[in-house]
Amino acid sequence: MADNMINSDPAANVAKNMPADEYLYDLADLFKIFGDTTRIRILYSLFDNELCVGDISEILGLTQSSVSHQLRILKDSKLVKFRRDGKSIFYSLDDDHVRSILNLGMEHLEE
Repeated sequence: MADNMINSDPAANVAKNMPADEYLYDLADLFKIFGDTTRIRILYSLFDNELCVGDISEILGLTQSSVSHQLRILKDSKLVKFRRDGKSIFYSLDDDHVRSILNLGMEHLEE
């Protein structure tokens, strides 16, 4: 029997149900976005609130430029959405999945 053959039912099951590499790469990229403290702080500021860049920068003690840069990354990753109201742009979490990811992370840390 070759060394690389799967010879157990659990291993065969895992191999059969493993997502395609493309999805695993995308998932790894998503988790990289959560690997930055500034982005996590921004996400938490938007947890239950819709805020503009100025509000977020004031809350977090960051420049508007740095907040805007991080919001662009979060928006491109579909973690944050925005709406325009005249000249103002308001940001919020994209959906409840983002809230769930943050909640699950905190629950894990508190165990």
